[in-house]
Amino acid sequence: MTRILLGLDVGGSSIKGGLVDVDAGALQGELQSVPTPQPANPQNVMRGVRELASRLPSTGPVGFAFPSAIRGGKAVTAAHVDPAWIGADGAALIGDTLGRPAVFLNDADAAGIAEIECGAGKGCAGVVLMLTFGTGIGTALFLDGRLVPNTELGHIEMHGMDAEEWASARIRTVEKLDFMAWGARVNEYLQRMNALFWPDLFIVGGAVSEHFDDFARLLNLPAPVVAAHFGGQAGSIGAAMAAARLPAKAEAT
Repeated sequence: MTRILLGLDVGGSSIKGGLVDVDAGALQGELQSVPTPQPANPQNVMRGVRELASRLPSTGPVGFAFPSAIRGGKAVTAAHVDPAWIGADGAALIGDTLGRPAVFLNDADAAGIAEIECGAGKGCAGVVLMLTFGTGIGTALFLDGRLVPNTELGHIEMHGMDAEEWASARIRTVEKLDFMAWGARVNEYLQRMNALFWPDLFIVGGAVSEHFDDFARLLNLPAPVVAAHFGGQAGSIGAAMAAARLPAKAEAT
């Protein structure tokens, strides 16, 4: 029986949602979105979640991807959202809002799950580093297909600031960088990642991955660098796939 679950992905500019065939790793229909509210506190974000769920009727557990390190089911950081999220239990908030069980996970980790299980990293042994370039830089690190959660490598220091304040897709837009100038920054950032982790494969994700051919020639790394198969849909797809792993007891509550 085909399992179709709801995957939600909160970003700095929008909240996206989609219905996902979690066995095939395929989006069913169009990805829906609402603007990330300001302030992006839990109450306001849940309003957006409720609106998306009304557009995407489904049953079963929900995947909720969020730009935070998640420890013990609670957000411990708040990147590009309201600091009121720190200490929040995202699964409990989804339960109160939608009346359904949920899994709460880092947004880049969710994107990485989609790519490793059904996308550009499928079947790749060794170390794989997924990077999502958007409002910030998200990262997901895998060893032989197993996730090392909450790496948050967009916050390493480069040029006296967080790397994501220098090389994210948002900065490309704000500073009006062409792909050649921005690609040089991405290359320097990936070289730093290579020096730290020596990945066997880099996967570049986020909506900017649709323009991968415009800057790929500037990326000079010893390991292959490929575009994410799912692009900006990866977070929602991976969130739903993570929800499918919830124990049957949790799904029934």
